[in-house]
Amino acid sequence: MDLRAMLDTAADRHRGRTAMRYKRDGAWWTRSYGELRDRARAVAEALWAEGVRPGDRVALFHDNAPEWVETYFGIVALGAAAVPMDPKLREQEVAHILTDAGVALVLCGRQPCRIVRAVEDRAPALRSVFTLDGPPPSPADAARARYAEFSPVRPAGTPAWSRAALTADTPASLLYTSGTTGRAKGALLTHGNFGANAQSCVKAIRVRPDDNFLLVLPLHHSFAFTTNLLVPILAGAEISFVESLKAVGDSLREVSPTILLAVPLLLEKLYRRLEAGVREKRLARWLLAAGLYGPVRRAVRARLGGRLRLMVSGGAPCDPALLLGFARLGLPAIEGYGLTEAGPVVSLNPPEAPRPGTVGRPLPGTEVRLLDADAAGVGELAVRGPNVMAGYFNNPEATRAAILDGGWLATGDLASVDADGYITICGRRKALIVNREGKNIYPEEVEQQIGRSPFVLESLVLAYRDPAEPTGERVGAIIVPNLDAIVLHLGRKPAVPEVEQLVRDDLRRVLNEIAEYKHPRRIRIHFEELEKTSTAKIKRFLYQLD
Repeated sequence: MDLRAMLDTAADRHRGRTAMRYKRDGAWWTRSYGELRDRARAVAEALWAEGVRPGDRVALFHDNAPEWVETYFGIVALGAAAVPMDPKLREQEVAHILTDAGVALVLCGRQPCRIVRAVEDRAPALRSVFTLDGPPPSPADAARARYAEFSPVRPAGTPAWSRAALTADTPASLLYTSGTTGRAKGALLTHGNFGANAQSCVKAIRVRPDDNFLLVLPLHHSFAFTTNLLVPILAGAEISFVESLKAVGDSLREVSPTILLAVPLLLEKLYRRLEAGVREKRLARWLLAAGLYGPVRRAVRARLGGRLRLMVSGGAPCDPALLLGFARLGLPAIEGYGLTEAGPVVSLNPPEAPRPGTVGRPLPGTEVRLLDADAAGVGELAVRGPNVMAGYFNNPEATRAAILDGGWLATGDLASVDADGYITICGRRKALIVNREGKNIYPEEVEQQIGRSPFVLESLVLAYRDPAEPTGERVGAIIVPNLDAIVLHLGRKPAVPEVEQLVRDDLRRVLNEIAEYKHPRRIRIHFEELEKTSTAKIKRFLYQLD
């Protein structure tokens, strides 16, 4: 099923049912499936009038909003490829994407419009820039491209919506990787890639038409796009937009979602608030101590709207203790795994039989295997299925390196697979540290252990070389202290040397639980949060310990 047909089917079956719920000016508003399709058709008509044709690339540079969804479907219905971009990107990154993708037309917010204007001279194909949320900021007189407010129009005569012949192989999105390891490459995902992945996800978590998905993650990222947009549309379910990340708690109570998809960082913050709420109540503590979980769990569920039936963690590794903590509170939480190039979901823990610490089993229709597995059964995970991308746009060399003979996608992630098919991710192949004794150290494992210290906000474990040693790597770490926790612990604001000593002392305590050869030999205390991608992954390539 192509994406245009997916929306058509949903609108035909559920015309009056709520597709999207969003908050503006303090009030919640809704748009039905019929309205969503009508507005997407109007977008397609306006884009066709602007000269957009099959095979063109149209950038979508806007925050999450109903307009993002309508605009996306309007683009891909014409056979053009959407190029979703993170509104937080900087000028250099925007210029690279616009140039590499050969973008001719940009649909954006007013603030991102300023960035496009600043880099338009570096994007030779760019001819038009339209704002979706009001008139564009006044461009300088020397602006080369045309700048205007976008005005969708109702179709007249043969609608543009149905003019293009779409197939499973028609490009739908050109998704530029988040840049954790350097300059972004454009993964070309087709209608068939997304359709197959969404259908598999619907089956894996048994999505129902009465489900309500709370949309927290950015739609320009493949995880949110497939699981928090296409999956509910395919099932005829509802999508509720959070007003902001700070308002997640309010949104949970106000719209009573049934499914929450999030990155581990957000789930960890949610869990800490819930746990603190339980600790503050003497009765709740007594009930838990007595093994009477029911009343506490009902109270916790009520704080989250009362209908939440499933939480799914993705986008980054999740601490198994966090998933177990949610389970103790009566909130089913499972972990999955994926990557942009695979549409993106590869595996998911079955809700009825989760195994915290693993990322579950491959989705229906998806195959996995290990490349060059070592004696411990750890090798590079390879994936094959209809969800695997067509390749990297205008980059045949990178495509050949990623997609191997037989259509296997080399993920770059090291993993093991148990007898029941559950996958455990051990770390990134490029981030793997090999010491002088030939032992493999997975940075993610050490980072997870470091994170058990209450005085650590975040950490980055990476290799460094000792000039006196001709071979092998040593383990080092950059540590960002949790200053709030330290002040609370000491009862006063400490000096910098005191913070450093407290952190180092507590690291020795938590690291005693893992093998000595995995302990960082060089530790740098860093007093600013580490730079991250939009899905809270630390940009490793920016940091070193030399």
